[in-house]
Amino acid sequence: MLETSARLLRLLSLLQTPRDWSGADLAERLEVSTRTVRNDIERLRQLGYPVHATRGTTGGYRLGAGASLPPLLLDDEEAVAVTIGLRTAAGGGIAGVEETSLRALTKLEQVLPNRLRRRVNALQAYTVVVPGDGTSPRVDAETLTVIAASCRDHERLRFDYRDHNHGDSRRVVEPYRLVNWGRRWYLVAFDTDRCGWRTFRVDRITPKTPAGPRFTPRELPQDLTDRVTRGVSAAAWRFRASVTVHAPAEFLSARIPPAAGTVEAIDDTTCVLHTGADTPEALAVNIGQLGMHGIDFTVDDPPELVELLRSLADRYLRAIAGASRTNTPTTEG
Repeated sequence: MLETSARLLRLLSLLQTPRDWSGADLAERLEVSTRTVRNDIERLRQLGYPVHATRGTTGGYRLGAGASLPPLLLDDEEAVAVTIGLRTAAGGGIAGVEETSLRALTKLEQVLPNRLRRRVNALQAYTVVVPGDGTSPRVDAETLTVIAASCRDHERLRFDYRDHNHGDSRRVVEPYRLVNWGRRWYLVAFDTDRCGWRTFRVDRITPKTPAGPRFTPRELPQDLTDRVTRGVSAAAWRFRASVTVHAPAEFLSARIPPAAGTVEAIDDTTCVLHTGADTPEALAVNIGQLGMHGIDFTVDDPPELVELLRSLADRYLRAIAGASRTNTPTTEG
């Protein structure tokens, strides 16, 4: 039988699994009596661990949240995952958590067993991180927590917002969800003044206090991820085009990502792709990828895009003209 201190650690490890444990289950795992389990539970409570107990056939013991954070017991894989996560957080992306991440990382690495420290150090030593270009926005950690709390509590959120044209406005919204896409964070919310769903970049939000009144959450009319990817991409487009595609809408939708544009069905064999890009050249390249899927399409406007595609087509023809003459078979008499 395990010594008392070792048994308490083993018991604490079991209780940190999110489930209800019956006294009989714990006794079987620890190879002790149910009376010993009850005594050990009381010892944990005296040490500050809030162990809750419920009676009945479906009752049992469960570790609850306390006034202070008790020591956590992590298995090997969990310890490695937390260490890697802290090192990533210390590298930036969310402003204000770098120093606290480093402090937590120092405490964790100090107590890591040698076998785990070697695994983590190997990953760090043989991993190359490409520095960012410095243009990725950094989100304030306090702003994230304020928005998340408003989403959780169904409280209206008031904030100043700076759009991509550097225009400032005051917004009152019913926050729905935070979305993390790459290194950017977005808030999907219902704008009460504009009576519609909107997507906001969190790095452009400055929350105002106090929070607004509570609200009854609305049902989002479309898939959350689809809304963000389509809406964010479209908002960044400087040049737009509508391309007639000679294929069913379902066929095209299955072959292009949501960020590439929206597909509108015309009939069973034809649809329109509404797309865009930052430059006419990038837009021409995006549209040209339709041909990679074996799809015919027609571009009627804007005129500068039509001319650019004509120029690209001529360039491609010139690129293969020489090869065609070289590979033409000759007939000997």
